[in-house]
Amino acid sequence: MSQELVQTANALVAKGKGILAADESFPTIAKRFKSIDLESTEENRRDYRHMLFTAPEFADYVSGVILFDETLRQNGPDGKRLAEVLSDNGVIPGIKVDKGAKDLAGFAGEKVTEGLDGLRDRLKAYYELGARFAKWRAVIDIAPGIPTAYCLEANAHGLARYAALCQEANIVPIVEPEVLMDGDHDLARCQEVTEAALTAVFAQLNAHKVLLEGMLLKPNMVISGKKNGNRAGVQEVAAATVATLKRCVPSAVPGIVFLSGGQSSVEATAHLDAMNKIGDLPWALSFSYGRALQEDALQAWKGSADNVPSAQKVFNHRAKMNGAAAVGEYSEALEAGA
Repeated sequence: MSQELVQTANALVAKGKGILAADESFPTIAKRFKSIDLESTEENRRDYRHMLFTAPEFADYVSGVILFDETLRQNGPDGKRLAEVLSDNGVIPGIKVDKGAKDLAGFAGEKVTEGLDGLRDRLKAYYELGARFAKWRAVIDIAPGIPTAYCLEANAHGLARYAALCQEANIVPIVEPEVLMDGDHDLARCQEVTEAALTAVFAQLNAHKVLLEGMLLKPNMVISGKKNGNRAGVQEVAAATVATLKRCVPSAVPGIVFLSGGQSSVEATAHLDAMNKIGDLPWALSFSYGRALQEDALQAWKGSADNVPSAQKVFNHRAKMNGAAAVGEYSEALEAGA
């Protein structure tokens, strides 16, 4: 058993801490910046991430950051590499390594994630650049007739091959099978698909001899589709998600770091808190949020250096709320008291 992998995986789910997903691709960050009328230039992307990473209480609630390739190699305004800004503050740099979800040939409406070609060499280079964990996202949609069993199997196989290559390079793999919440499906349908996806993923992880103690799972929550007219409440989501995880995720996995997947900032925090309040869980339940951690700070920043202190304050609040949720100590009073 690799002690480095185990130690890193456990450090990423340290009590009261979680992961910031700052790995937006060029099209995604451009879309985010468009909401504040800011052009997506290399300098603006750098300044935005530097603003987040240097927030005064950043390391109190953030254990690791998933970076985009550009960001891992980028220097901050002061000339210091952004990855070193993180590591010098006790925050673990990570890297997104997949090449995106593409159409699954022969299966209309379904996707498979690409990026395995050349991954072994890329992981070696990423380790040398300071990355100690990685992320690969598979996308599972819910619609009439899908997902098919083959789609689940193809994505599970890709996730497992990626995870095995990561561990070979002493990089902790975050395994992300995301069941999307875009449709009109109900909670029960999401639960059914999520359980099928997780079952396929762990079968493949075991077949590929992936060390469960040296990985993290990044799943969706079991949640109603956004277009459903009668969406399940916070307690229902928490109960269904915990039940699903207990059925499908071995206790050897040290932590589960949820994606926010289109939820509002407060909604994602409330769901995480409700799950941790259930208690008696074999793994740490924490967060690996992107938009749910960043959106409020982005709107406060608006691309202006003058707004950095206020934007950092907004980010600190959101991170602190999620840190509290990760130990089941979040409340509406805490949210309102900032």
